[in-house]
Amino acid sequence: MPKAFSEPIRDAGRFDRKWKVFFLVAVSIFMSTLDSSIVNVALPYMMQDLSSDVKTIQWVVLIYLTTVSSLLLTCGRLSDIKGRKHIYIGGFLVFVAGSLLCGLAESSRFLIVSRAIQGGGAAMLMACSPALIVDAFPAEERGKAIGMVGAVVAAGLTTGPVVGGILLEFFSWRYIFYINIPIGVVASFVALTVLDNPPARHNTDGQVIKSEPMDTLGGLLMAVGLSSVILFLTQVPDQGLFSPFSLGTAGLGAVAMILFVFIETRLEYPLFDFNLLKIRRFVFPMIGSVILFATLFIVIFLMPFFLTYPCGFSAFRTGFIMMVPFLCLLVISPVSGLIHDRYGSRTICMAGMGLVAVSLILLTGLNPSMTTGSMLWRMTLAGLGTALYISPNSTLIMSSVPVARRGIAAGALATARNMGMVLGVALAGLVFTHSFSTQTQGMSLDNYTPALEPFFMVSFKRAMATGTVLSVLGLAVTYARGKETQKEIKNHFGGVQT
Repeated sequence: MPKAFSEPIRDAGRFDRKWKVFFLVAVSIFMSTLDSSIVNVALPYMMQDLSSDVKTIQWVVLIYLTTVSSLLLTCGRLSDIKGRKHIYIGGFLVFVAGSLLCGLAESSRFLIVSRAIQGGGAAMLMACSPALIVDAFPAEERGKAIGMVGAVVAAGLTTGPVVGGILLEFFSWRYIFYINIPIGVVASFVALTVLDNPPARHNTDGQVIKSEPMDTLGGLLMAVGLSSVILFLTQVPDQGLFSPFSLGTAGLGAVAMILFVFIETRLEYPLFDFNLLKIRRFVFPMIGSVILFATLFIVIFLMPFFLTYPCGFSAFRTGFIMMVPFLCLLVISPVSGLIHDRYGSRTICMAGMGLVAVSLILLTGLNPSMTTGSMLWRMTLAGLGTALYISPNSTLIMSSVPVARRGIAAGALATARNMGMVLGVALAGLVFTHSFSTQTQGMSLDNYTPALEPFFMVSFKRAMATGTVLSVLGLAVTYARGKETQKEIKNHFGGVQT
């Protein structure tokens, strides 16, 4: 096996350390996912307290997602250069500082800027997390470990609305940010003792290899390109496809990404190593991740509207139903990781994407007169499929790249996940809004009455049908990654696949 693809040497004393690393990573993941789901619950309270409006307060969510997506690849590359320990601890500190500023905000604009700072810290944490797990665990245990990480993500997303409800009931919305401060400070001190400093790398002559330079221009172009694309995707339902804003953001994003590719392919030390695109089991699982999260978030975004308007459910009942997919992640993700350790990724990922496709097909047949149980099992299929897919897919990606490029791969994986979420929300909003507006001569959901139910349901089903088409495409992409041999499954390492 080539040296670039060899595993780092571990001694017996590192057995306990791998679980310390896991629990440290779990804290950061739980904190960031908990914060995300709490914020969604608190938006109405923020809007009222800061005398804002819906279009402004939505940027509390959008700016966070935009910042994280724009910086993940840069932070992943920095972790390869400077060491994951430094970037990870820095991420905790920036996240804590952003949380403090969010809690102190006296205006919506200050809150939005503070959320951008918080997003920068979250990007540093997210970019390092998968690489830290893969670095700490031996090959035969990675699927299990990454599956357990998926369970932590689900736990944070599931717990968030409950914790948020308690904090909002007895305290101010500001405490949803203050709660991060003691957790982040303690985790930073723990990381100082648990994480190792990056080992010196040597060439074939035994000489120490100097640190590679950071591609600052590439990072800037990536941030501008992804931010512009996200702005275009999220705002096109309101702005219109051919508005000056939409055309401007789409054009800026296209130019920035073209320049990024042009420059990166000519640098000795690029922000993104385009040689990774020669690895079949990096490229296809990455595309599959985008598609999976896009299809999932079509459901996650539109189901609350269906449950609230045509069904007339209470917030508590709606929240209970929406917890189901995340509960599936909590229970199934570790199991899917263990199955991957024995059978490989393609079969189980095909099964996962297939269940998501079946769920979308069945959701196109929803109607408000159905029982809650009928809705729950359809949502459960989406959750089961997602839980089966995520862990094996992530394990394959992280195990198919050179050790020195795992930071880049981790950043790219997190970017793909976030872009899938944005794409799903934007696509659902675009299809639903266009259909509903066309049928009702320009009306919006703000004016919903029971008489508009037929138009709502047609628009809802069109959006679910769009998700079904996406999931079928996801099946094709998942199949195209190729089947792993028994040796590759055992080693969790496929080498370079062209």
